[in-house]
Amino acid sequence: MLENIVVLELANVLAGPLVGQFFAELGGIVIKIENPGTKGDVTRKWKIKGEDPNTDISAYFSCTNWGKYSVAIDLSKEEGKKLVYELVKKVDVVIANYKPGDDKKLGMDYQTLSKINPRIIYGHITGYGLENPRSGFDALIQAESGFMYMNGYPECPPAKMPVALIDILTAHQLKEAILLALMEREKTGKGKYIHVSLFHSAVASLANQATNYLMVGHVPQRMCSEHPNIFPYGSIFKTRDGGEIILAVGTDKQFRELCKILNIESIADDPRFRDNASRVKNRDILRKILADEIIKYEKEELLQKLHEKKIPAGSINNMEEVFRIKEAKEIVIEGETSRGVKARAPRTVVFSRRDLSPPPHYGEHTDFVLTRYLGMSESEIRELREKGIIE
Repeated sequence: MLENIVVLELANVLAGPLVGQFFAELGGIVIKIENPGTKGDVTRKWKIKGEDPNTDISAYFSCTNWGKYSVAIDLSKEEGKKLVYELVKKVDVVIANYKPGDDKKLGMDYQTLSKINPRIIYGHITGYGLENPRSGFDALIQAESGFMYMNGYPECPPAKMPVALIDILTAHQLKEAILLALMEREKTGKGKYIHVSLFHSAVASLANQATNYLMVGHVPQRMCSEHPNIFPYGSIFKTRDGGEIILAVGTDKQFRELCKILNIESIADDPRFRDNASRVKNRDILRKILADEIIKYEKEELLQKLHEKKIPAGSINNMEEVFRIKEAKEIVIEGETSRGVKARAPRTVVFSRRDLSPPPHYGEHTDFVLTRYLGMSESEIRELREKGIIE
């Protein structure tokens, strides 16, 4: 779908590279510029126990870097900058995650690059916005945007979500904006500067928790996985075989059907539980009643009954169990030594580039990109390498 789109990725870690992989999956050419001073994206070194210490492709790096060309260029040197400026003439999109001001110091800001190529779409990710120079780290943003305060058990300290969800939300916002800018460029022929921040993306994602506060002054507290506005929604219950299920009952009809299955139909007419407002008010009483009945069932047996009656319920799965599910398997991508998941939902799989390459080694495509896109000779490339401009 985007076979003629060339993307220059001046970003590392998660949010920016995730946007790059999104374009690679849709057929775009993504050139990832990596820093010789750090031997590439820092996530190449973020390995868990059991990973091969001798490879520069970590599992973490593999989650966002499929389908890209890795080019190692030292941007702190003028000759390195000039190489990137030449590449900018050939690209459609630039993805960057420089702190405010660092892009200008490095000469990789939109004002500089748009003079070289007025058609570029420049997607810039910051931590807190263009006026705040702080570096953005997902854990800090989760804390400062209210997510950690709300997450966890009431009796426990605030808890960070186990994935860098704010980075992922920010990536989604940026890719949507870039796609819209590409559509607009088809009409105007002009490029655009786009800015998103981790903090703004996080606050924009607070949804009903934000409006509960803004409209009635309610400060959300830690409620495990439960929902402040609905019950039983997000409620977790143990089954007889030691399993755990979660309910997402959102209507009175669904609650009545749940009671039928659990053979406690009479409580559906109890004034304490008759409607959602009453169930929210009396959630502690109702939770114990449901727990005492659900524990009598095997997990799979009960889930089958609930699914047959279209009552929203699911299993609490570990990662091994997740990837036994057919729908999870649909978005797994595999290479010779790497496995990962697609950056997009499978509904757009019809537009995928079928030859998506595995995550690249550091500097794997430096010679290829300089030859193909800049027309450089072997001797010119060798001279740059001897000077330490490229690797």
